[in-house]
Amino acid sequence: MRRRGFTLIELLVVIAIMGILMALLLPAVQQAREAARQTQCRNNLKQIGVALHNYHDQHRVFPPAYIADSLASSRDPATYDGPQGWAWGMMLLPFLDQAPLYNRLDSKLPAWDAAHAAWVQTSLEVFLCPSATGNDGAVEVKDGPVATGSTLATFGRSNYVANVGQEEPWAAAIEDWGKVADGPLYRNSRTRVADVTDGLTQTVFIGEHHPIISNKTWVGVVPGAQVCPNDPDRFPGTTCDAAATLVQVHSGPAASELDVIHAPNAPTCHVCQMYAEHVGGANVLLGDGSVRFVSQFINQDTWAALCSRAEGEVVGDY
Repeated sequence: MRRRGFTLIELLVVIAIMGILMALLLPAVQQAREAARQTQCRNNLKQIGVALHNYHDQHRVFPPAYIADSLASSRDPATYDGPQGWAWGMMLLPFLDQAPLYNRLDSKLPAWDAAHAAWVQTSLEVFLCPSATGNDGAVEVKDGPVATGSTLATFGRSNYVANVGQEEPWAAAIEDWGKVADGPLYRNSRTRVADVTDGLTQTVFIGEHHPIISNKTWVGVVPGAQVCPNDPDRFPGTTCDAAATLVQVHSGPAASELDVIHAPNAPTCHVCQMYAEHVGGANVLLGDGSVRFVSQFINQDTWAALCSRAEGEVVGDY
């Protein structure tokens, strides 16, 4: 008896049908995976929000963007950054179930001290958004461009940055940033809930910044460091910025930048703005602990108003 098998044409037809079905299914699978990654990214921000308020409950103030002795003899003459340099991420460690790591760090020593080298390179999932590419390895803090600068320290990476407000106080040698910064978190800030008169629900505290633009860290700020674009050819609109932008960004309009406003994912793509690899915008943490997705097409004045803490602007729907 002859056994009947598939002809070559029939086999090719089956393969073609399977290819079409896979082509239809793959985008749906990718969307589902990205939705899961975005959910994790939002959950990270929610955890950070809870930690911020627990810190406030214990210390009666929110953590500063970072701590620096602006009067120290070793300060950077261009920015007045000095020791100890520890950033908001380090200060929140005990409230993020990272007390053992926190206890290994001596806040009386500079963040870049050799005694901390083995610990400050730690990668912490709560500071990493799964949607971000380029999260491999720690951040080499340099004094110049990524390709040519000298390494000053190696710190753990973060995809989240603090909001200093509309102005960029690191653009000049200023000892007291409180006279310039109009956002909730800045160098040596001691912001209380009562100081956020625009309302916690209308003030951005933390937002996303992914290494597709530049590197950020949860550890601290090294005097004399620079934050430079990881791919200058892809983002020619931005240049290297001050060390403070290792842990924080601003929204504009800043007098030093001709009153330009940097909305999330704005095409200017500065190293000192919030940026995410999500389609259409970025997640931000508001002062009340809620997380919102902000469109890159948000009205620029509305975005600037959300980034100040006490300017009295009226913020509508966004």
